[in-house]
Amino acid sequence: MTISTFRPETAAQAADAVRWALSNAEPLEVLGRGSKRGLGRPVQAAHAIDLSAMTGIVAYAPEELVLTVRAGTPMAEVQALLAENRQQLAFEPPDLAPLYGGAAGEGTIGGLVAAGLAGPRRIKDGSCRDHTLGFEAVNGRAEVYKAGGKVVKNVTGYDVPKLIAGSFGTLSVLTEVTVKVLPAPETSATMLVLGREPDAALRVLTQALQSPYEVSGAAFLPAAVAARSGVAAVAGAGGSAALVRLEGFGPSVTARAAALRDELGCDGVLDAAESAALWAEIRDVSYFSAADRPLWKLSVPPASGPAVAAALQASVACELYLDWGGGLVWAAVDGGDGAEAVRAAVGANGHATLMRAPESVRASVPVFHPQPAPVAALTQRVKASFDPAGIFNPGRMHAGV
Repeated sequence: MTISTFRPETAAQAADAVRWALSNAEPLEVLGRGSKRGLGRPVQAAHAIDLSAMTGIVAYAPEELVLTVRAGTPMAEVQALLAENRQQLAFEPPDLAPLYGGAAGEGTIGGLVAAGLAGPRRIKDGSCRDHTLGFEAVNGRAEVYKAGGKVVKNVTGYDVPKLIAGSFGTLSVLTEVTVKVLPAPETSATMLVLGREPDAALRVLTQALQSPYEVSGAAFLPAAVAARSGVAAVAGAGGSAALVRLEGFGPSVTARAAALRDELGCDGVLDAAESAALWAEIRDVSYFSAADRPLWKLSVPPASGPAVAAALQASVACELYLDWGGGLVWAAVDGGDGAEAVRAAVGANGHATLMRAPESVRASVPVFHPQPAPVAALTQRVKASFDPAGIFNPGRMHAGV
């Protein structure tokens, strides 16, 4: 349990907090606003560094498609600023705070980058890591440092931002991040193909993704999950739904939707407002937010998605749905943590992350996929290079790291 918290307002103050932790050999839990505190193993630290006071836009050049912002800035503020300029974070960051009992919009930009999260558009525009251009941070030696750049064409130091994205605060304390932004689409439409079994639905998604129509979302909702959608055309269909999203300029979306509707044999098309609501549900895993069941995220080859889902359902009671054209399986497990069944279903051709579970389960079950020995050794060397004393989020990702 945290017994003291540092709340720096500047990078220099953050460095002072780290310096104190070093001198006293005291580990630190690294927090933004704590919206994803339930993701990962319980941190083994009695003190925290809370970055929620480090807020504000440092620099924004809409014409250059670059945004620099302090790490504690709420995502709601970032999204609102981009919307004013008809721009977006193209990797479609999910808002997972409600999964952990929080309110929507509580997360921070630094927490997003640290967790490396991306939504349905990842299949088209890439991951959070692909859009992180640079950052400022404090390392485990209490040194303020910068990596990457503030322009899209600057490639200096790119590897370090890619390393920090998804490191869950175990390598450095992020104080500022620079991300690439892109124009928001003028409109969108979603094709519905209803009542298909998983294998047939995957063929629909694959056909759409292999088409020339620039699909930006491809998901499959089994009947029980589709019935919980807030979009009437999906919830009232009474069966499963294969979903294909198109985005862009109005005339382009209209033309592509007409062509794809004929090719796929669609049962309906959702307009822009309905599409936005539906893909927000898929992005934020809102179908499973109401029940406090262990929640798993399985990343597998897209062609394997239905088979992995079937293998999992054959061995443990669960509800699930597929995103990323079959490459992402979200599974809420009933009765136990489901770890053995999940990892057996994934096998050697993917990985699984326990996204939500009680603290006692997260302390005993590997939350992140177990690493092969050579990778684990490399992970420890990277950790030692950034945080030699092991004071940042100890145990958050793997026991002893």
